[in-house]
Amino acid sequence: MRNWNSNRFKALVYLVSAFALASCKSKAVLVAPKPVEVVAPKGETQTTPEQIIQQHYGNKSDFSTLYIRANARYKDEKQSQSVSADIKIKKGEKILVSIRFLGITMAKALITPEQVQYYEKINGTYFEGDYQSLSNWLGTDLDYTKIQNLLLGQPIDDLSKDRFVLLLMDKAYQLHKKDGDTDKAFLFDDTHYLLQQQSVVQSAKERSFEVQYPNFQEYDTAVLPTNLLINAMQEKGRTEISISYSSVTFNEELTFPYSVPEGYDRIQIN
Repeated sequence: MRNWNSNRFKALVYLVSAFALASCKSKAVLVAPKPVEVVAPKGETQTTPEQIIQQHYGNKSDFSTLYIRANARYKDEKQSQSVSADIKIKKGEKILVSIRFLGITMAKALITPEQVQYYEKINGTYFEGDYQSLSNWLGTDLDYTKIQNLLLGQPIDDLSKDRFVLLLMDKAYQLHKKDGDTDKAFLFDDTHYLLQQQSVVQSAKERSFEVQYPNFQEYDTAVLPTNLLINAMQEKGRTEISISYSSVTFNEELTFPYSVPEGYDRIQIN
């Protein structure tokens, strides 16, 4: 069994961090939160955070399974890599991510509400563990719902359960909250209330995570992003990941094959 002490971004980052926007931990507690109303200029209709949230969640997202074929590009200060990815989602139950390079499967990750499993061929290693160990290693509070929401162009948090200040911007609405050193912001367009950007910033820890959704595509059963632009900054450096959806299909009978090849070494995340 190998211990995972490397600071380099290897398969875990490709398979989890690339597809998981996790909110930074905060100790602040809000009791019975309600959205804060913003007073509109005289003569204009008043808009509240609650209305923005309701409009956003009113967008179509009615499917049981989703199959995404995508291209991804990963870049940090030391390396850059382009790969293809197949992403299978059984809504609320599991996500299977297969990473390919030149048509060869180089890594797989199976993500469920209970645990994350992945293996990668370059080093012949695999990981199995719950979200607590990953959250501790990544420095963020990670769970299945956040990963799924990231891929679907949804907010990482359930906005209806939180308190926000509404900022009126040019053709957009931003919902913002601050808990101690943690700032969260969610930007929506003013026409369809689709998520354009979400970010988490911890200034004291010099850490930030931002995802942009430049475009969306409307289907019969859902509205999905066509691409994601992820920027993560930590003390160790900056990571950029772009993911473009080349094709999507809904409600097919999908299989989720996952098995670790024989002879691979299990790693522990410290």
